[in-house]
Amino acid sequence: MMLKNKNAVIYGGGGAIGGAVAMAFAREGASVFLAGRSLDTLEAVAKKIAEEGGIAETAQADALSKESVEAHLSEIIKKAGRVDISFNAISINDTQGSALVEMQQDQFMSPVVNAMNTHFITATAAARYMTKQGSGVILAVTANAARKPHLNAGGFGVACAAIEGFCRQLAVEEGKHGIRVVCIRSAGSPDAPGVDEVFNLHAKNAGISREAFETEFAERTMLKRLPRLAEIGNAAVLIASDNASAITAAVINVTCGELAD
Repeated sequence: MMLKNKNAVIYGGGGAIGGAVAMAFAREGASVFLAGRSLDTLEAVAKKIAEEGGIAETAQADALSKESVEAHLSEIIKKAGRVDISFNAISINDTQGSALVEMQQDQFMSPVVNAMNTHFITATAAARYMTKQGSGVILAVTANAARKPHLNAGGFGVACAAIEGFCRQLAVEEGKHGIRVVCIRSAGSPDAPGVDEVFNLHAKNAGISREAFETEFAERTMLKRLPRLAEIGNAAVLIASDNASAITAAVINVTCGELAD
């Protein structure tokens, strides 16, 4: 097992990406601590993990609140003694479907501000504990829009680019403490409800069906398909494991070749 005896905290653990990564981490031996604002969705993921023989705990915590995050991490340390992996997959509440010149300022700024707030809060809190133990991995998830602009994506791509920039900065500061910081960049998983909603919106704007939009998008990739949630989870396992011990300040390309690096 690639993550045996590791403790992983996942913010947004009840969501599509957070849940997929949590399932993958648990299968590889990690004890998973799911955090989020809705206990119902967290408990649903924890139940699936338990059914597969994994270990998961849930806690109501707000990843946009410094006090909430630090209180939750303190509880994990009391129970488990250490935190080895921190992964933030919360929604940043972006608005898509309109050109920038047609958007309100707060619609554009909201995902950028949310992204910076939550990643600064969760990543720096984890880093302080990881520094004491001399090791740790901090993960984030972004999208191809961070590098390749897409029509009517609002502030989403800008927020993703900001997350990647933040991770590079944190990596150069914390590497001396044995902490790695890595982003996983996806092209969007069509089996994720949020991506499905966005695809429907962009398909409507383009005047084509949802199925046609996904097909056209997939055709632009080298593999002629889009990454599934399980594949994002598998990539996260690899990067969080000691098999990737020399990788930090990197953006891992899980776009099925929609981007070339």
